[in-house]
Amino acid sequence: MSGPALVIDGLTVEFGRFRAVDNLSLVVDYGQVHALIGPNGAGKSTVLNVIAGVSPAKSGRISLGDIELTGLTEAQIARHGVRRKFQKPSVFEALTVRENIEIGLGVAPGRAPAGRIEEVLDMVDLTSLAAASAGALAHGQKQWLEIGMVLASDPKILMLDEPVAGLTDEERARTASLVRALRRPDRAIIVVEHDMGFVEQIADKVTVLHEGRTLFEGPMSRVRADPRVVEVYLGR
Repeated sequence: MSGPALVIDGLTVEFGRFRAVDNLSLVVDYGQVHALIGPNGAGKSTVLNVIAGVSPAKSGRISLGDIELTGLTEAQIARHGVRRKFQKPSVFEALTVRENIEIGLGVAPGRAPAGRIEEVLDMVDLTSLAAASAGALAHGQKQWLEIGMVLASDPKILMLDEPVAGLTDEERARTASLVRALRRPDRAIIVVEHDMGFVEQIADKVTVLHEGRTLFEGPMSRVRADPRVVEVYLGR
């Protein structure tokens, strides 16, 4: 597959009198990692919330191919292949790493295809910890486990919200390698992140949001050179 995976057209989101997203249009292509960056309050996580069906849009449309996601429930959107990893790891700490991956597959423990579980564990480099309690993992390992949980269902759209928050330099480097390895012609990856070094390592395209609108879009090398981005975000 190639071309647009997700098309956002004229998206507006309001919370009371506050307009969090303002007539935003955005195209996310298959085979690419598309990063959303910008200052706090720019609307980045709100965009992910609307795509996932967590927050409603006041107006605008979001389409996955010929499927309109606007107005669908979280469960319906997930069934269409849209999955999200939240900023703080949301793993089941009382269960094993393997059992968490099984939950990501949407099946009861012990009933998942063993081959798929092993494949996912290998992708996130947790094979040796498959029988360990998720609660005993280090913070970075919990991040990778949750990525594995959303990967288990083989999503078309993979959304990662600040995947390197709180990680060490080594963990950030490993996470960058993981995200790059997850690129596929039939998958689009959307990443919200404040670590510009990480974004530069992983992103094919970067959209800079400011006050709910697109301020700039392009490769990270051009983003860094744009005076408007430097003024409102990078200069901080």
